[in-house]
Amino acid sequence: MPQAESESPELVELFTTYTASPDSIGAHLAQAAARQVEDAPLLVVTGTDMALYPGGGTPPVVEPYRLATRGFKELAGISHLGPALATLARLRELAAAADDAWRPDAGRLLDATKTARAANSTALWRDQIAVRAFAGREERIAAMIDYSCLLAERFLQQALDDPRYLTMAAVRRDFLAGPASDDHHLPVPFNKVMIATFYLTGMDIAYRLITWLDAVSVDWERAMVIFAGQAGRPTAGVTEESHSIAGVVRAVSGGRLAPDRVFIAPHAAVFAPYRPPDTAAAAALEKDYRRLWAGLHATSGLAGGMFDGYPRFAAQSAERVTVGPATVSVHCKPAVAGPDDWFALVTRLRVVMEDPRQLLSGAVTDYASSELVRHRNDPSAVTVPGLDGEPYPRLT
Repeated sequence: MPQAESESPELVELFTTYTASPDSIGAHLAQAAARQVEDAPLLVVTGTDMALYPGGGTPPVVEPYRLATRGFKELAGISHLGPALATLARLRELAAAADDAWRPDAGRLLDATKTARAANSTALWRDQIAVRAFAGREERIAAMIDYSCLLAERFLQQALDDPRYLTMAAVRRDFLAGPASDDHHLPVPFNKVMIATFYLTGMDIAYRLITWLDAVSVDWERAMVIFAGQAGRPTAGVTEESHSIAGVVRAVSGGRLAPDRVFIAPHAAVFAPYRPPDTAAAAALEKDYRRLWAGLHATSGLAGGMFDGYPRFAAQSAERVTVGPATVSVHCKPAVAGPDDWFALVTRLRVVMEDPRQLLSGAVTDYASSELVRHRNDPSAVTVPGLDGEPYPRLT
């Protein structure tokens, strides 16, 4: 017996007359709105590139900010030592009393850490990785990495020798935060290293994007902005606060970019990663991006006319909350009073791990970019918390 039709064609036709069709009334509104902004500057940020469409048929200009990053994986390998040791402690905690399933991972991490330490040097950072934003800090970076690896090796070796030592409490006390136990010495808590590595990565990306954005001279009052596609892990970057590059754009715009001109579109199409000098892939999507932005903006604009007299929507304030020892919880990364505000900086580490919307490496990118803007994009003028002024002795 044939199955009964589960939809009413007539009512579905009514549905598609307004939406879900290229020839719908809603699509016509998006098209008409897009024609009104054909000459407005459009900035599209993907997970790898930033493209500016000047408008009026002018070809886009593209800046590859992610794939052009040097030193990111090397620094991330160091910052991941903290979560790696915590993960091993949790694996041991979850295992049965006689289960040593965590031991091969600990041994592999120990070997990789020793190999990385042997490859690390000032010359590596100065002559091979050679990040412009790091110029003048290469010796300090190498010393920080040497110290971090030795600290991790010491912890791992003790855990392998005495599995009872491998606890989350020991990870916090002897590695992340201190104070160290009687038989350990912790000149610099590893929490500071994590902040330093995240800051260095964020500073490099922000330095290059600020340089590029200043060169292309965006008209921020008229600019249309879309953050398109996935940013980091699948749940990250779905709000402006949690999107690390949004913080750079906000800092450069200096308050001139209105909140209602920015859209986060994680499901929007993205062009293939830029390979200079070919901008064809980015250019091919300009009409779609303009129609997307214009349609969203126009549909939002209907509300004021339809529901006049009712409270309007206002996005949550971009101001960061201030935290202290009495603070129980926060809903976003807190404000940082300065490079010595370690309570706020370490709180940010917790937030980016605990909130799935956050990008782990974006813990301090917004702070680094605002500091660069404040110091006219001069990396040597900013203080890198956890690196500048910290004693990184060679452990014995």
